[in-house]
Amino acid sequence: MDIEQLRNYCLSKPKVTETFPFDAHTLVFKVLDKMFALFPLEKWDNGLASINLKCDPEYALQLRADHDSIVPGWHSNKKHWNTVYIYKSELKPQFILQLIDHSYDMVVKGMTKKMQLELKK
Repeated sequence: MDIEQLRNYCLSKPKVTETFPFDAHTLVFKVLDKMFALFPLEKWDNGLASINLKCDPEYALQLRADHDSIVPGWHSNKKHWNTVYIYKSELKPQFILQLIDHSYDMVVKGMTKKMQLELKK
C-alpha cells in the first residue's frame, strides 16, 4: 500500500480531518479533533513507511507478539499506540485497513455521547 491509498482510506471515514499539528513532517488524522492515525512523513521519504495507530492495550500486546512489523508506538504512549511498518511488511493490505478501523473505533468509543451523535449527522 502507498501513502495515498492509506490517506484516502482515513479521509473516507466520517468527520475525519488531516492536519500537521506537531510539525511539517507528521501528518495526523483526527475524528472530531481526536487523533487516530499519525503518518511520520520523513519515514515514508526514507523507505521506512509506517503509521501510528491507537489500539486497545491488550490487543496491542497481542499484535506486537504476533507481527514483527508492529511495535510500541514511536513517540507515543506505548500502552495505547502501535507503530505499524508498511514497507517490506508481512502484513496484508486488508489487515492494515482493519487496524486503521480499530484505531478509529477506539477513538470514537472514548468520545462523549454528544460527540458520537455528531458523527451520525
